Amino acid sequence: MNTTDFGYERVTPDEKTHRVRGVFDSVARRYDVMNDLMSAGLHRGWKRFALEVSGVREGRRVLDLAGGTGDLAKLFAKRVGPRGSVVHTDINGAMLETGRDRLIDEGVVLPTVQCNAEALPFRRHAFDCVTIGFGLRNVTHKDRALAEMARVLVPGGIALVLEFSRVAAPLAPLYDWYSFTMLPLLGRLVVHDAASYRYLAESIRVHPDQHALKALMERSGFDRVDYYNLAAGVVALHVGRVY
Repeated sequence: MNTTDFGYERVTPDEKTHRVRGVFDSVARRYDVMNDLMSAGLHRGWKRFALEVSGVREGRRVLDLAGGTGDLAKLFAKRVGPRGSVVHTDINGAMLETGRDRLIDEGVVLPTVQCNAEALPFRRHAFDCVTIGFGLRNVTHKDRALAEMARVLVPGGIALVLEFSRVAAPLAPLYDWYSFTMLPLLGRLVVHDAASYRYLAESIRVHPDQHALKALMERSGFDRVDYYNLAAGVVALHVGRVY
């Protein structure tokens, strides 16, 4: 039987899709609060760093995958201005609705599309930049999603994959304690859902590390891939280019 990972469990692809949807249905309304608590606000700096590395200028076309509550979409919308475009997407309806409402409340109105990153409903060479922030590890077939990202980029386009990664070895024991003790506790106290944040910790451990993800992106259609370690490797920004 074909199986994939859901944290430390092996499940069918359909079951993973169903269970990941349940995780984000559960946490959508308090997702931003938890991100601030979990990272002590550092996630905002990581996203701004991704924006700067992108080199995106006014008038460019940007696709934000797994865009959730809209942090990256908002940053890029301000950068590309009224002559550019940012499409805000997510596979999860609850996250997409939360993000759309939040963006509108802040005066940012963007095209919003519910879609699967593994089968994007966009034409070839439609975007100058594609981003996915903290979403790739939840994708069942990561190679398909990466190939789709490469397909929709123009020649010379750039893909940004911002994701949890492999922390520096000296910090691993402390990071494991925080991940498997404090994250579920915060989830229980803030979202009343410890299990979803236990899954978060597990999903990080089974996600490809920096070198493995670089190699996967190269096999999936990117001509050049570089990465930057942030917070001692807690997070990495992978940058893929197509020529």
